Amino acid sequence: MRRISIFGATGSIGQNTIDLIARAPDDYDVVALTGAGNIAQLAQDAIRLRADIAVTAEEGRLDELRDALNGSGVQAAAGAAAITEAASRPADWIMSAIVGAAGLAPGLAALGQGSTLALANKESLVCAGHLVKSTAARHGAAILPVDSEHSAVFQALIGEDMSAVERIIITASGGAFRDWPIEDLPKATVAQASSHPNWDMGQRITVDSASMFNKAMEVIETREFFGVDPDRIEVIVHPQSMIHALVGFNDGALMAHVGPPDMRHAIGFALHHPARRHLPVERLDLVAIGTFEFRPPDEARWPALRIAREVMARGGLSGAVFNAAKETALDGFIAGHIRFTQMADVVADTLDALDARGGHIDATMTLDNVLEADHLARKAAELAIKKRAG
Repeated sequence: MRRISIFGATGSIGQNTIDLIARAPDDYDVVALTGAGNIAQLAQDAIRLRADIAVTAEEGRLDELRDALNGSGVQAAAGAAAITEAASRPADWIMSAIVGAAGLAPGLAALGQGSTLALANKESLVCAGHLVKSTAARHGAAILPVDSEHSAVFQALIGEDMSAVERIIITASGGAFRDWPIEDLPKATVAQASSHPNWDMGQRITVDSASMFNKAMEVIETREFFGVDPDRIEVIVHPQSMIHALVGFNDGALMAHVGPPDMRHAIGFALHHPARRHLPVERLDLVAIGTFEFRPPDEARWPALRIAREVMARGGLSGAVFNAAKETALDGFIAGHIRFTQMADVVADTLDALDARGGHIDATMTLDNVLEADHLARKAAELAIKKRAG
């Protein structure tokens, strides 16, 4: 029986992971589940899966969680420190699906005890790729990608020699506004940006898809995960979201990973790796689909892609600055303080502001320095938002 933990259990990735685990409950011993504000869901799942501990990130809701777990035998805890402590508990496989930079410390704690980390928290590699990978190497831990694109690349590379790889192509749906006239984008509402044409995801990642900041993060993550030069990473728009990534080799061949837009495939691959097991996902009818469409990404429409390449060129802690500014800009858009198109301006301004001060972008990559860069970037991004809101 494998011991597993799920961090970010109440989000879309966490719920899809639980769906797979609940289909074979006798195969797993659930150590920890964590969530944030959805206390009822967290408690329900912890009781159903007989977890040892359930943790909410919101410290003020500990009593609520305890009440919901009353009589179940499941331990309750709250706060960031409690989540990191839960990640330090021995487990064979840990799903890292906490949204944002908050997932970094628990992920490092899990790697520190030699777990296999199924990484859906792309911010960990964007903010601190070197730190994450060196921690895994030092403790003999494995990192398996759960983003659909990186899982696709990982699968296409099985048995291949990285020296034969010429390019990695990750696909983007284009999100909610891929067919909008570009001059209409400044008028886009939060509700419109929160509706994805293909995927069923949470609001924040859906808006990130519309702005292509999600794909910008994935470009940086590709560089960090697979160690390829940025100029060998390409993005193409594929509206059907069925080809998740392609790997090009030095003999001209392209290996494509094709599957339905269902996160349970990437999750299930990581959960069962290195084996392949039956998954409850749609089987594609290629004749019925008929055509796969591809378009070049327009950086005037999606400036986040250009900014991602600037971040990789800057190096140091600029990934942490980029992520924090992106999260803060997204908060500003959702709150109605800035327009959809101003999110990229806020991120670019934040990178310029911290780079100009010196010392922050190029600081040594430790957890404390990454968190300090994150803090400074959020403050700078808030000032950039106020400037535009005023």
